Amino acid sequence: MPFESDEFLSRHFQTSGVDVNALVDALVDEVVPETSPNLPLYREMLHTVIRMAKADRNRWDAKIMLQTLREMEQAFSRLEKFKHRRKVTVFGSARTPVEHPLYALARELGRTLARHDLMVITGAGGGIMAATHEGAGLENSLGFNITLPFEQHANATVEGTPNLMSFHFFFVRKLFFVKEADALILCPGGFGTLDEALEVLTLIQTGKSPLVPVVLLDEPGGTYWADALQFIRKQLEGNRYILPSDMHLLHLADSAEEAAEEIAQFYRNYHSSRWIKDRFVIRMYHPLSEAALARLRDEFADLCLSGTFEQQGYCETEQDEPELCHLIRLSFIFNARDHGRLRELLNFINLSQNWVAKD
Repeated sequence: MPFESDEFLSRHFQTSGVDVNALVDALVDEVVPETSPNLPLYREMLHTVIRMAKADRNRWDAKIMLQTLREMEQAFSRLEKFKHRRKVTVFGSARTPVEHPLYALARELGRTLARHDLMVITGAGGGIMAATHEGAGLENSLGFNITLPFEQHANATVEGTPNLMSFHFFFVRKLFFVKEADALILCPGGFGTLDEALEVLTLIQTGKSPLVPVVLLDEPGGTYWADALQFIRKQLEGNRYILPSDMHLLHLADSAEEAAEEIAQFYRNYHSSRWIKDRFVIRMYHPLSEAALARLRDEFADLCLSGTFEQQGYCETEQDEPELCHLIRLSFIFNARDHGRLRELLNFINLSQNWVAKD
């Protein structure tokens, strides 16, 4: 997300005679390392809080802001030690009984994801969440619990461990479910599961969340997601409420191994992506061959607002992430609209036959 400075507050204090800018600058200089690229961001955060204090809004507004900032800072701190591991957020019903085939499938899913060195994130409850954590084990599990007015217990795998985090606000917890996810797997569930499914797809479809694999997992012969997809194709795609290519954002699977393989394939060559001014940059482990690049320029030209795809090495404008300087870049002026087609492009670059052959 590009940083855009809000100069309104600074102008206000310049004309009000209160030299808050100098006070904020002194505080930031005192506590933030001078080499930090985040200096302007911290400065803006402090100005935002000061603006809130200046307006002296009602107590409920102030408490919401305080609790949100506190929860986010604590979550950032707790998750720091897990940042070098890829994670999969798994959603599904908390009411799935232990004897149900879906419980066994979720347990196998946890084992399979752990075998692929993927951590499992759930809401830390029972049912599908408990089964997935059982299979993955504590060392591969993270639980994002929600604090409720009545008694609320996390599942046995994460209860009472540093791998469990509790959130007061649903919206903050939902943020971290998506922010931390390198993939999402949705098992059958109730309103909450459908809410997460549609929200995640909306965020990816609109580019508000990075493109990651979204797997709909059901037991063999199950109809939960098959029926849902039938409705989506008939009503949403059929009425042009979504683009036909948006269906590429989803993958239906009926085994734990298929779900894990869909995620593994997504990261065969693709590492990550970001915007640099008007260009969308895809980072890759392997360069594309000249033949593959020519084919890509022809088949995916519709994704470019202008120009074409350029393959290049490390870009000096990415100095804020030097640990990724070894990766190859594929950059273009993306139309920022058709993320289903973008998923097709990523599928293309993940095929090993499109990479430069090793000597």
